[in-house]
Amino acid sequence: MTCASCVARVEKTLKKQAGVSEATVNLATESARITLAGAHGAETLARLKRAVRDAGYEPRTTDAMDDATPARWAGVPVDFFPVLLGLLLSAPLVLPMVGDLFGKHWMLPAWMQFVLATPVQFVLGARFYKAGWHALKALTGNMELLVAIGTTAGWALSTWLWWRAEPGEMVHLYYEASAVVITLVLLGKWLEARAKRQTTSAIRALHALRPERAHLLPDGVRRMELTDVPVDELLPGDIIRVLPGERFAADGEVLLGHTQADESMLTGEAMPVAKQPGDFVTGGALNGEGSVEVQVRAVGAQSVLAQIIALVQDAQAAKAPVQRMVDQVAAVFVPVVLVIALITLGGWLYLGSPVEEALLHAVAVLVIACPCALGLATPTAIMAGTGVAAQHGILIKDAQALEIAHRVDTVAFDKTGTLTVGHPRLQAIEAATGVDELAVLQAASALQAQSAHPLARAVLDAATARGLAVAPDAAQDVQAVAGRGGWGTVQGARLALGSLRWMDELAAPMGPLAECAQALQNEGATVSVLAAQNEAGTWAPLALLAFADEAKPGAAAALAGLRAQGMRLFMVSGDNRGAALAMAKKLGLRADQGEVIAEVLPGDKAAVIKQLRLGEGAEAGQATSHHTVAMVGDGVNDAPALAAADVGLAMSHSQGGSSDVAMHAAGITLMRGDPMLVAAALDISRRTVSKIRQNLFWAFAYNAAGIPLAALGYLSPVLAGAAMALSSVSVVSNALLLKRWKPPVTAPEARLHSPVG
Repeated sequence: MTCASCVARVEKTLKKQAGVSEATVNLATESARITLAGAHGAETLARLKRAVRDAGYEPRTTDAMDDATPARWAGVPVDFFPVLLGLLLSAPLVLPMVGDLFGKHWMLPAWMQFVLATPVQFVLGARFYKAGWHALKALTGNMELLVAIGTTAGWALSTWLWWRAEPGEMVHLYYEASAVVITLVLLGKWLEARAKRQTTSAIRALHALRPERAHLLPDGVRRMELTDVPVDELLPGDIIRVLPGERFAADGEVLLGHTQADESMLTGEAMPVAKQPGDFVTGGALNGEGSVEVQVRAVGAQSVLAQIIALVQDAQAAKAPVQRMVDQVAAVFVPVVLVIALITLGGWLYLGSPVEEALLHAVAVLVIACPCALGLATPTAIMAGTGVAAQHGILIKDAQALEIAHRVDTVAFDKTGTLTVGHPRLQAIEAATGVDELAVLQAASALQAQSAHPLARAVLDAATARGLAVAPDAAQDVQAVAGRGGWGTVQGARLALGSLRWMDELAAPMGPLAECAQALQNEGATVSVLAAQNEAGTWAPLALLAFADEAKPGAAAALAGLRAQGMRLFMVSGDNRGAALAMAKKLGLRADQGEVIAEVLPGDKAAVIKQLRLGEGAEAGQATSHHTVAMVGDGVNDAPALAAADVGLAMSHSQGGSSDVAMHAAGITLMRGDPMLVAAALDISRRTVSKIRQNLFWAFAYNAAGIPLAALGYLSPVLAGAAMALSSVSVVSNALLLKRWKPPVTAPEARLHSPVG
């Protein structure tokens, strides 16, 4: 495909096919994303391919498209040879024009001009005739049709003037205009394709991370020795050895050995991350100096690397909402240009100009009118923006999230795991009178043995530190109660472990423990209660368990940086208000201005986000403003809030535990738990949308200025051809400037020293 008109034509063709409910075509990636209704198979794919070919285009497989590096011969890219041949044949035609500038009147014989120009017109230019003919058959237009009509008119006029000239008469021919226009367009398309390959460099770099083979360890049954196998043959549960300097072949858990993993290409984390037994490693990361044994957890499409690649490809193939307006313009662009060219021809003839002059002005109009730049303006910027964001650990799910994110003026953060480290520790146990502290810890750890909740892990870590052994089946009938805690039976006693609010719901009298709980909360601790049910069915508190968490390094600076950009900030937490206020104070949040929203159940966070979107007066039903809200959470229990926000930003866990949920629940996924990435994600979205607007402005301005100038006779066909080639290249080159983007420094102290901020 070559221009926006091609996009509209292929989309229209695909949507006509039976079973196709939606089709989106991307000019920059030259790909189609098709949604099918109902069952489909190989026959459906074959029918779609045939429809694309009948429309005048060649369907290609994804593998063929991924191989973006052209072959070379004698050091020259093979796809450049048509351009090179065109330059060699056109140069002698242009030379007399250069000579005229220096008073030298060189003129090639007419027959020699014909011999040089005709191969360019009909051999190198055959692609324009073929594509233009298919467009005519479909009663549409495209760039090739304009070029074919314009250059054919110039070639035919020159041939006519030569044929009717008297023997020995010197007539001015226009072969050079047609030959040079075709050569310049071919050169422009080659430069454009070369630039577009750079926009997909992020995808190719991610593909290159995956090693070809893995060292599979013996299992004592089928394999009795170390075997090198293709990565595609790995299965979950296999154990592989990763040597120093190699890339991890699959996602897995370290079983033996210590090392460091360079995950910079996946998460944007510059420093290697220490790995030891029990830690999660991501396929594609670079192993450090240690040799480790890893048990495979996920392979193929389920791996983190495959999901990252799929996510980036989806974002790059998606069509931004602003593109719909461009598509509407492109649908009528070529017919309008043809009408303008006819008006130009008729107008100059009406004013008494010679046929040759009138025809040249019409040809200039046809040649300079280029829908290519319009079609490339949006997708190239999206590809460059999402690609560079992925290299820094920011995965943008779709173009719509990108376009909305630049308008964000309110950011709401989950507390645990987002602004805090997310690894709370058991700080204290306050037992009721006559209750043994070790017995409390033993019972609590039995209830939490099967839970993955951060507070449960803190209880188990404390039990291990105190030398308590916890059997996996020490508790029976264990059941989690969402947002409250859990209960079960331990040694015949019915126990519940959960929040103070849950104890109120269970009507458990806190007695003397109430004052102690309040004091712990005022110190910033998260307080849970272990209670037992007596024979009468009522609950009696046995002890308080106080947990403490730490703010993430850089979290306060990240919030301050966002505030300096004029953002409204909120922390939405399920913790008690005392613990939330204590953490807010560390982070620099203003509780007195309503920036702390505590004691919110997971299911109620979505309602809080909707209220933040409405702004002031929302509670009274008289909202006076509407805010664009971004929600930042860990992608597990925050999923409803992430979906309710205008833009959801999900932080992946350091151990990869929530990557699936994170990637599907939010529009943007942050591949490492660094709050600084929030400002970076909003910044790259602003810069990408800015590039889209710049590209669209210049694409429209180019045509708005170029067509009238050509119609009024201020541009020759050669200059028009050069301008047309330059327009597409300039749009792609402008988008490629995004590849130089680096995440901004958002801390206030850094902003004082950085003009970028």
